[in-house]
Amino acid sequence: MKQIIYILLASAIVFSGCATNKGPEYEGRNYNQIKRYEIGTVLESRPVVITDEGSGKFFGAIIGTVLGSLVGRSSGRVLATLGGGIAGYYAGSEIAKANGEELTIRMDYDEDIVVVIKGNRFKSGDRVKIIMDNNRVVQVDRVQ
Repeated sequence: MKQIIYILLASAIVFSGCATNKGPEYEGRNYNQIKRYEIGTVLESRPVVITDEGSGKFFGAIIGTVLGSLVGRSSGRVLATLGGGIAGYYAGSEIAKANGEELTIRMDYDEDIVVVIKGNRFKSGDRVKIIMDNNRVVQVDRVQ
């Protein structure tokens, strides 16, 4: 039992990030590419929930299965392992959800677009800069 806990703690330390900047995050393969940006005005901001892309469910199921396998004996252990995996899957999917914001933006070239971002930072009337990589939104910042 202690070995499993030590392994989980060591894994958490190894996989935790080492960056100390509080700025926006870029994926490793995208940091040195040219991006384009466009300016617009927020027409409407609506809160949304962004669901997990699968990693929270996966890791939750793995951890739940491991912890469940430590409980019970014989057929009880099998049921505990299965129950732990299912509970971990559900918990991982719930933990990985994030608050987000659906922004309707009138671009300066007079087209309306919708952008979904994590966090709740903007209100109607805010001027924003949308940084894009092809058609993918990388970042949205307030413009003064």
